[in-house]
Amino acid sequence: MKLLLQAALRNSRHLTLAILTLVTLLFLTVANQCEMFSVGLMANTGADFFTLFSPEGKKVKDKLSLADVSRKWELIDQNGDGVITKQDAAAYIAQRKDSNPLSWIMHKMAAYFDFERNFSMLISILVAVALFKAITLFTARYVTQLLSIRVTRDLRQQYFEHIQSLPLSFYQEQNLGSLSSRAVGDAGQIASSLNSCLTNYLQTPFTIVSTLLACFYLSWKLSLIIFLGLPLIIFPVVFLTRQVKRISRQLQKNQETFTSVLLDFLAGIQTVKIFAMEAFSLRKYKEQNDQMAVLESKSAKYGLLTRPLLHLIATACLAVVVLFGLYSLHMTVGQLLMFCGLLHLFYEPVKKFAEENANIQKGVVAAERMFEVLHLKPQIEDRDGAIDLQDFKNLIEFDHVWFKYRDDWVIRDLSFTIERGEIVAIVG
Repeated sequence: MKLLLQAALRNSRHLTLAILTLVTLLFLTVANQCEMFSVGLMANTGADFFTLFSPEGKKVKDKLSLADVSRKWELIDQNGDGVITKQDAAAYIAQRKDSNPLSWIMHKMAAYFDFERNFSMLISILVAVALFKAITLFTARYVTQLLSIRVTRDLRQQYFEHIQSLPLSFYQEQNLGSLSSRAVGDAGQIASSLNSCLTNYLQTPFTIVSTLLACFYLSWKLSLIIFLGLPLIIFPVVFLTRQVKRISRQLQKNQETFTSVLLDFLAGIQTVKIFAMEAFSLRKYKEQNDQMAVLESKSAKYGLLTRPLLHLIATACLAVVVLFGLYSLHMTVGQLLMFCGLLHLFYEPVKKFAEENANIQKGVVAAERMFEVLHLKPQIEDRDGAIDLQDFKNLIEFDHVWFKYRDDWVIRDLSFTIERGEIVAIVG
């Protein structure tokens, strides 16, 4: 993970884009929460009869007498005209001391804006929230993709510049398939994983914490149900993440060999044709191709298993919330819809985190492979204080020069001088 972030932030020019990405992702989270709140407002049908006339500060009654209704009637009928409207009921619920925060907010807004008579105001709120989410959604995704593209571009450029500074011995130890797969495949995987990483490690924590706080503020009793599903979520995510990372490392190593086999075949096609080695090449290629298919199948299995598993856990918690909210806390449909929407916002990033984490682990392995080359230092380096010659003056002098190619010395203690204007040919 450290190398993946290092790839993103090693260039100071990317820092501005990273900050902008963070801001847009946070605004996107706020837009999602506002959307759930507006849906709850739209579904709010007013106070329930039994909730309205039950004694304040006590459990909602299942049966109400005429005396119960009479005691509350004068409190609710604020105009004293013998008629109770939905606006009167909403205003009364909003000022009750025992009303939960969610009920208080919804009825306070219903009483203030009078959605029953001013329906255009509700439509305006919904349109404004939808427009806000559309803008933040596009901006967040575009800026995140833009950062990934620029990071990948710079990483490929740095990789190519670096391998040109490495000695010939490096190329003798490596194969072309390994070097090319790092520049193309690994760089592309880093871009894809970086996109997931920014969402998972910047937006997801803020979404989870802010949504959890909102849920506890609205109903701490219902919010406790969230923690029932967390242990069931954490253990599978940790196990599947380790499996995906292990398989991803094997898969990318196999891709190196696979690419190398293909490049060797294309580079030596004349030799293959002359010696009729098509069957040998085909068998070698098929072995690598089949092995890669097996690893890809395992990676797909572990990568795709997380979301259905977490969806099952989240749905079970959602069912418990609905039953408890309706039959124990006597919440209205609008209130319950809003809370379930926030609960969805809480679990959805967790499910995405588990799913996208598989992609992130692939990027971590790709970053390790690419930085393995980028951290290599050239064997021949200038000494400290070396002088950069700008022009040629009188002569070039070789003073006891030694040069070794692989393990064999090619030049041993060679000394000679070339005067200005002379032409010297070295044959060997």
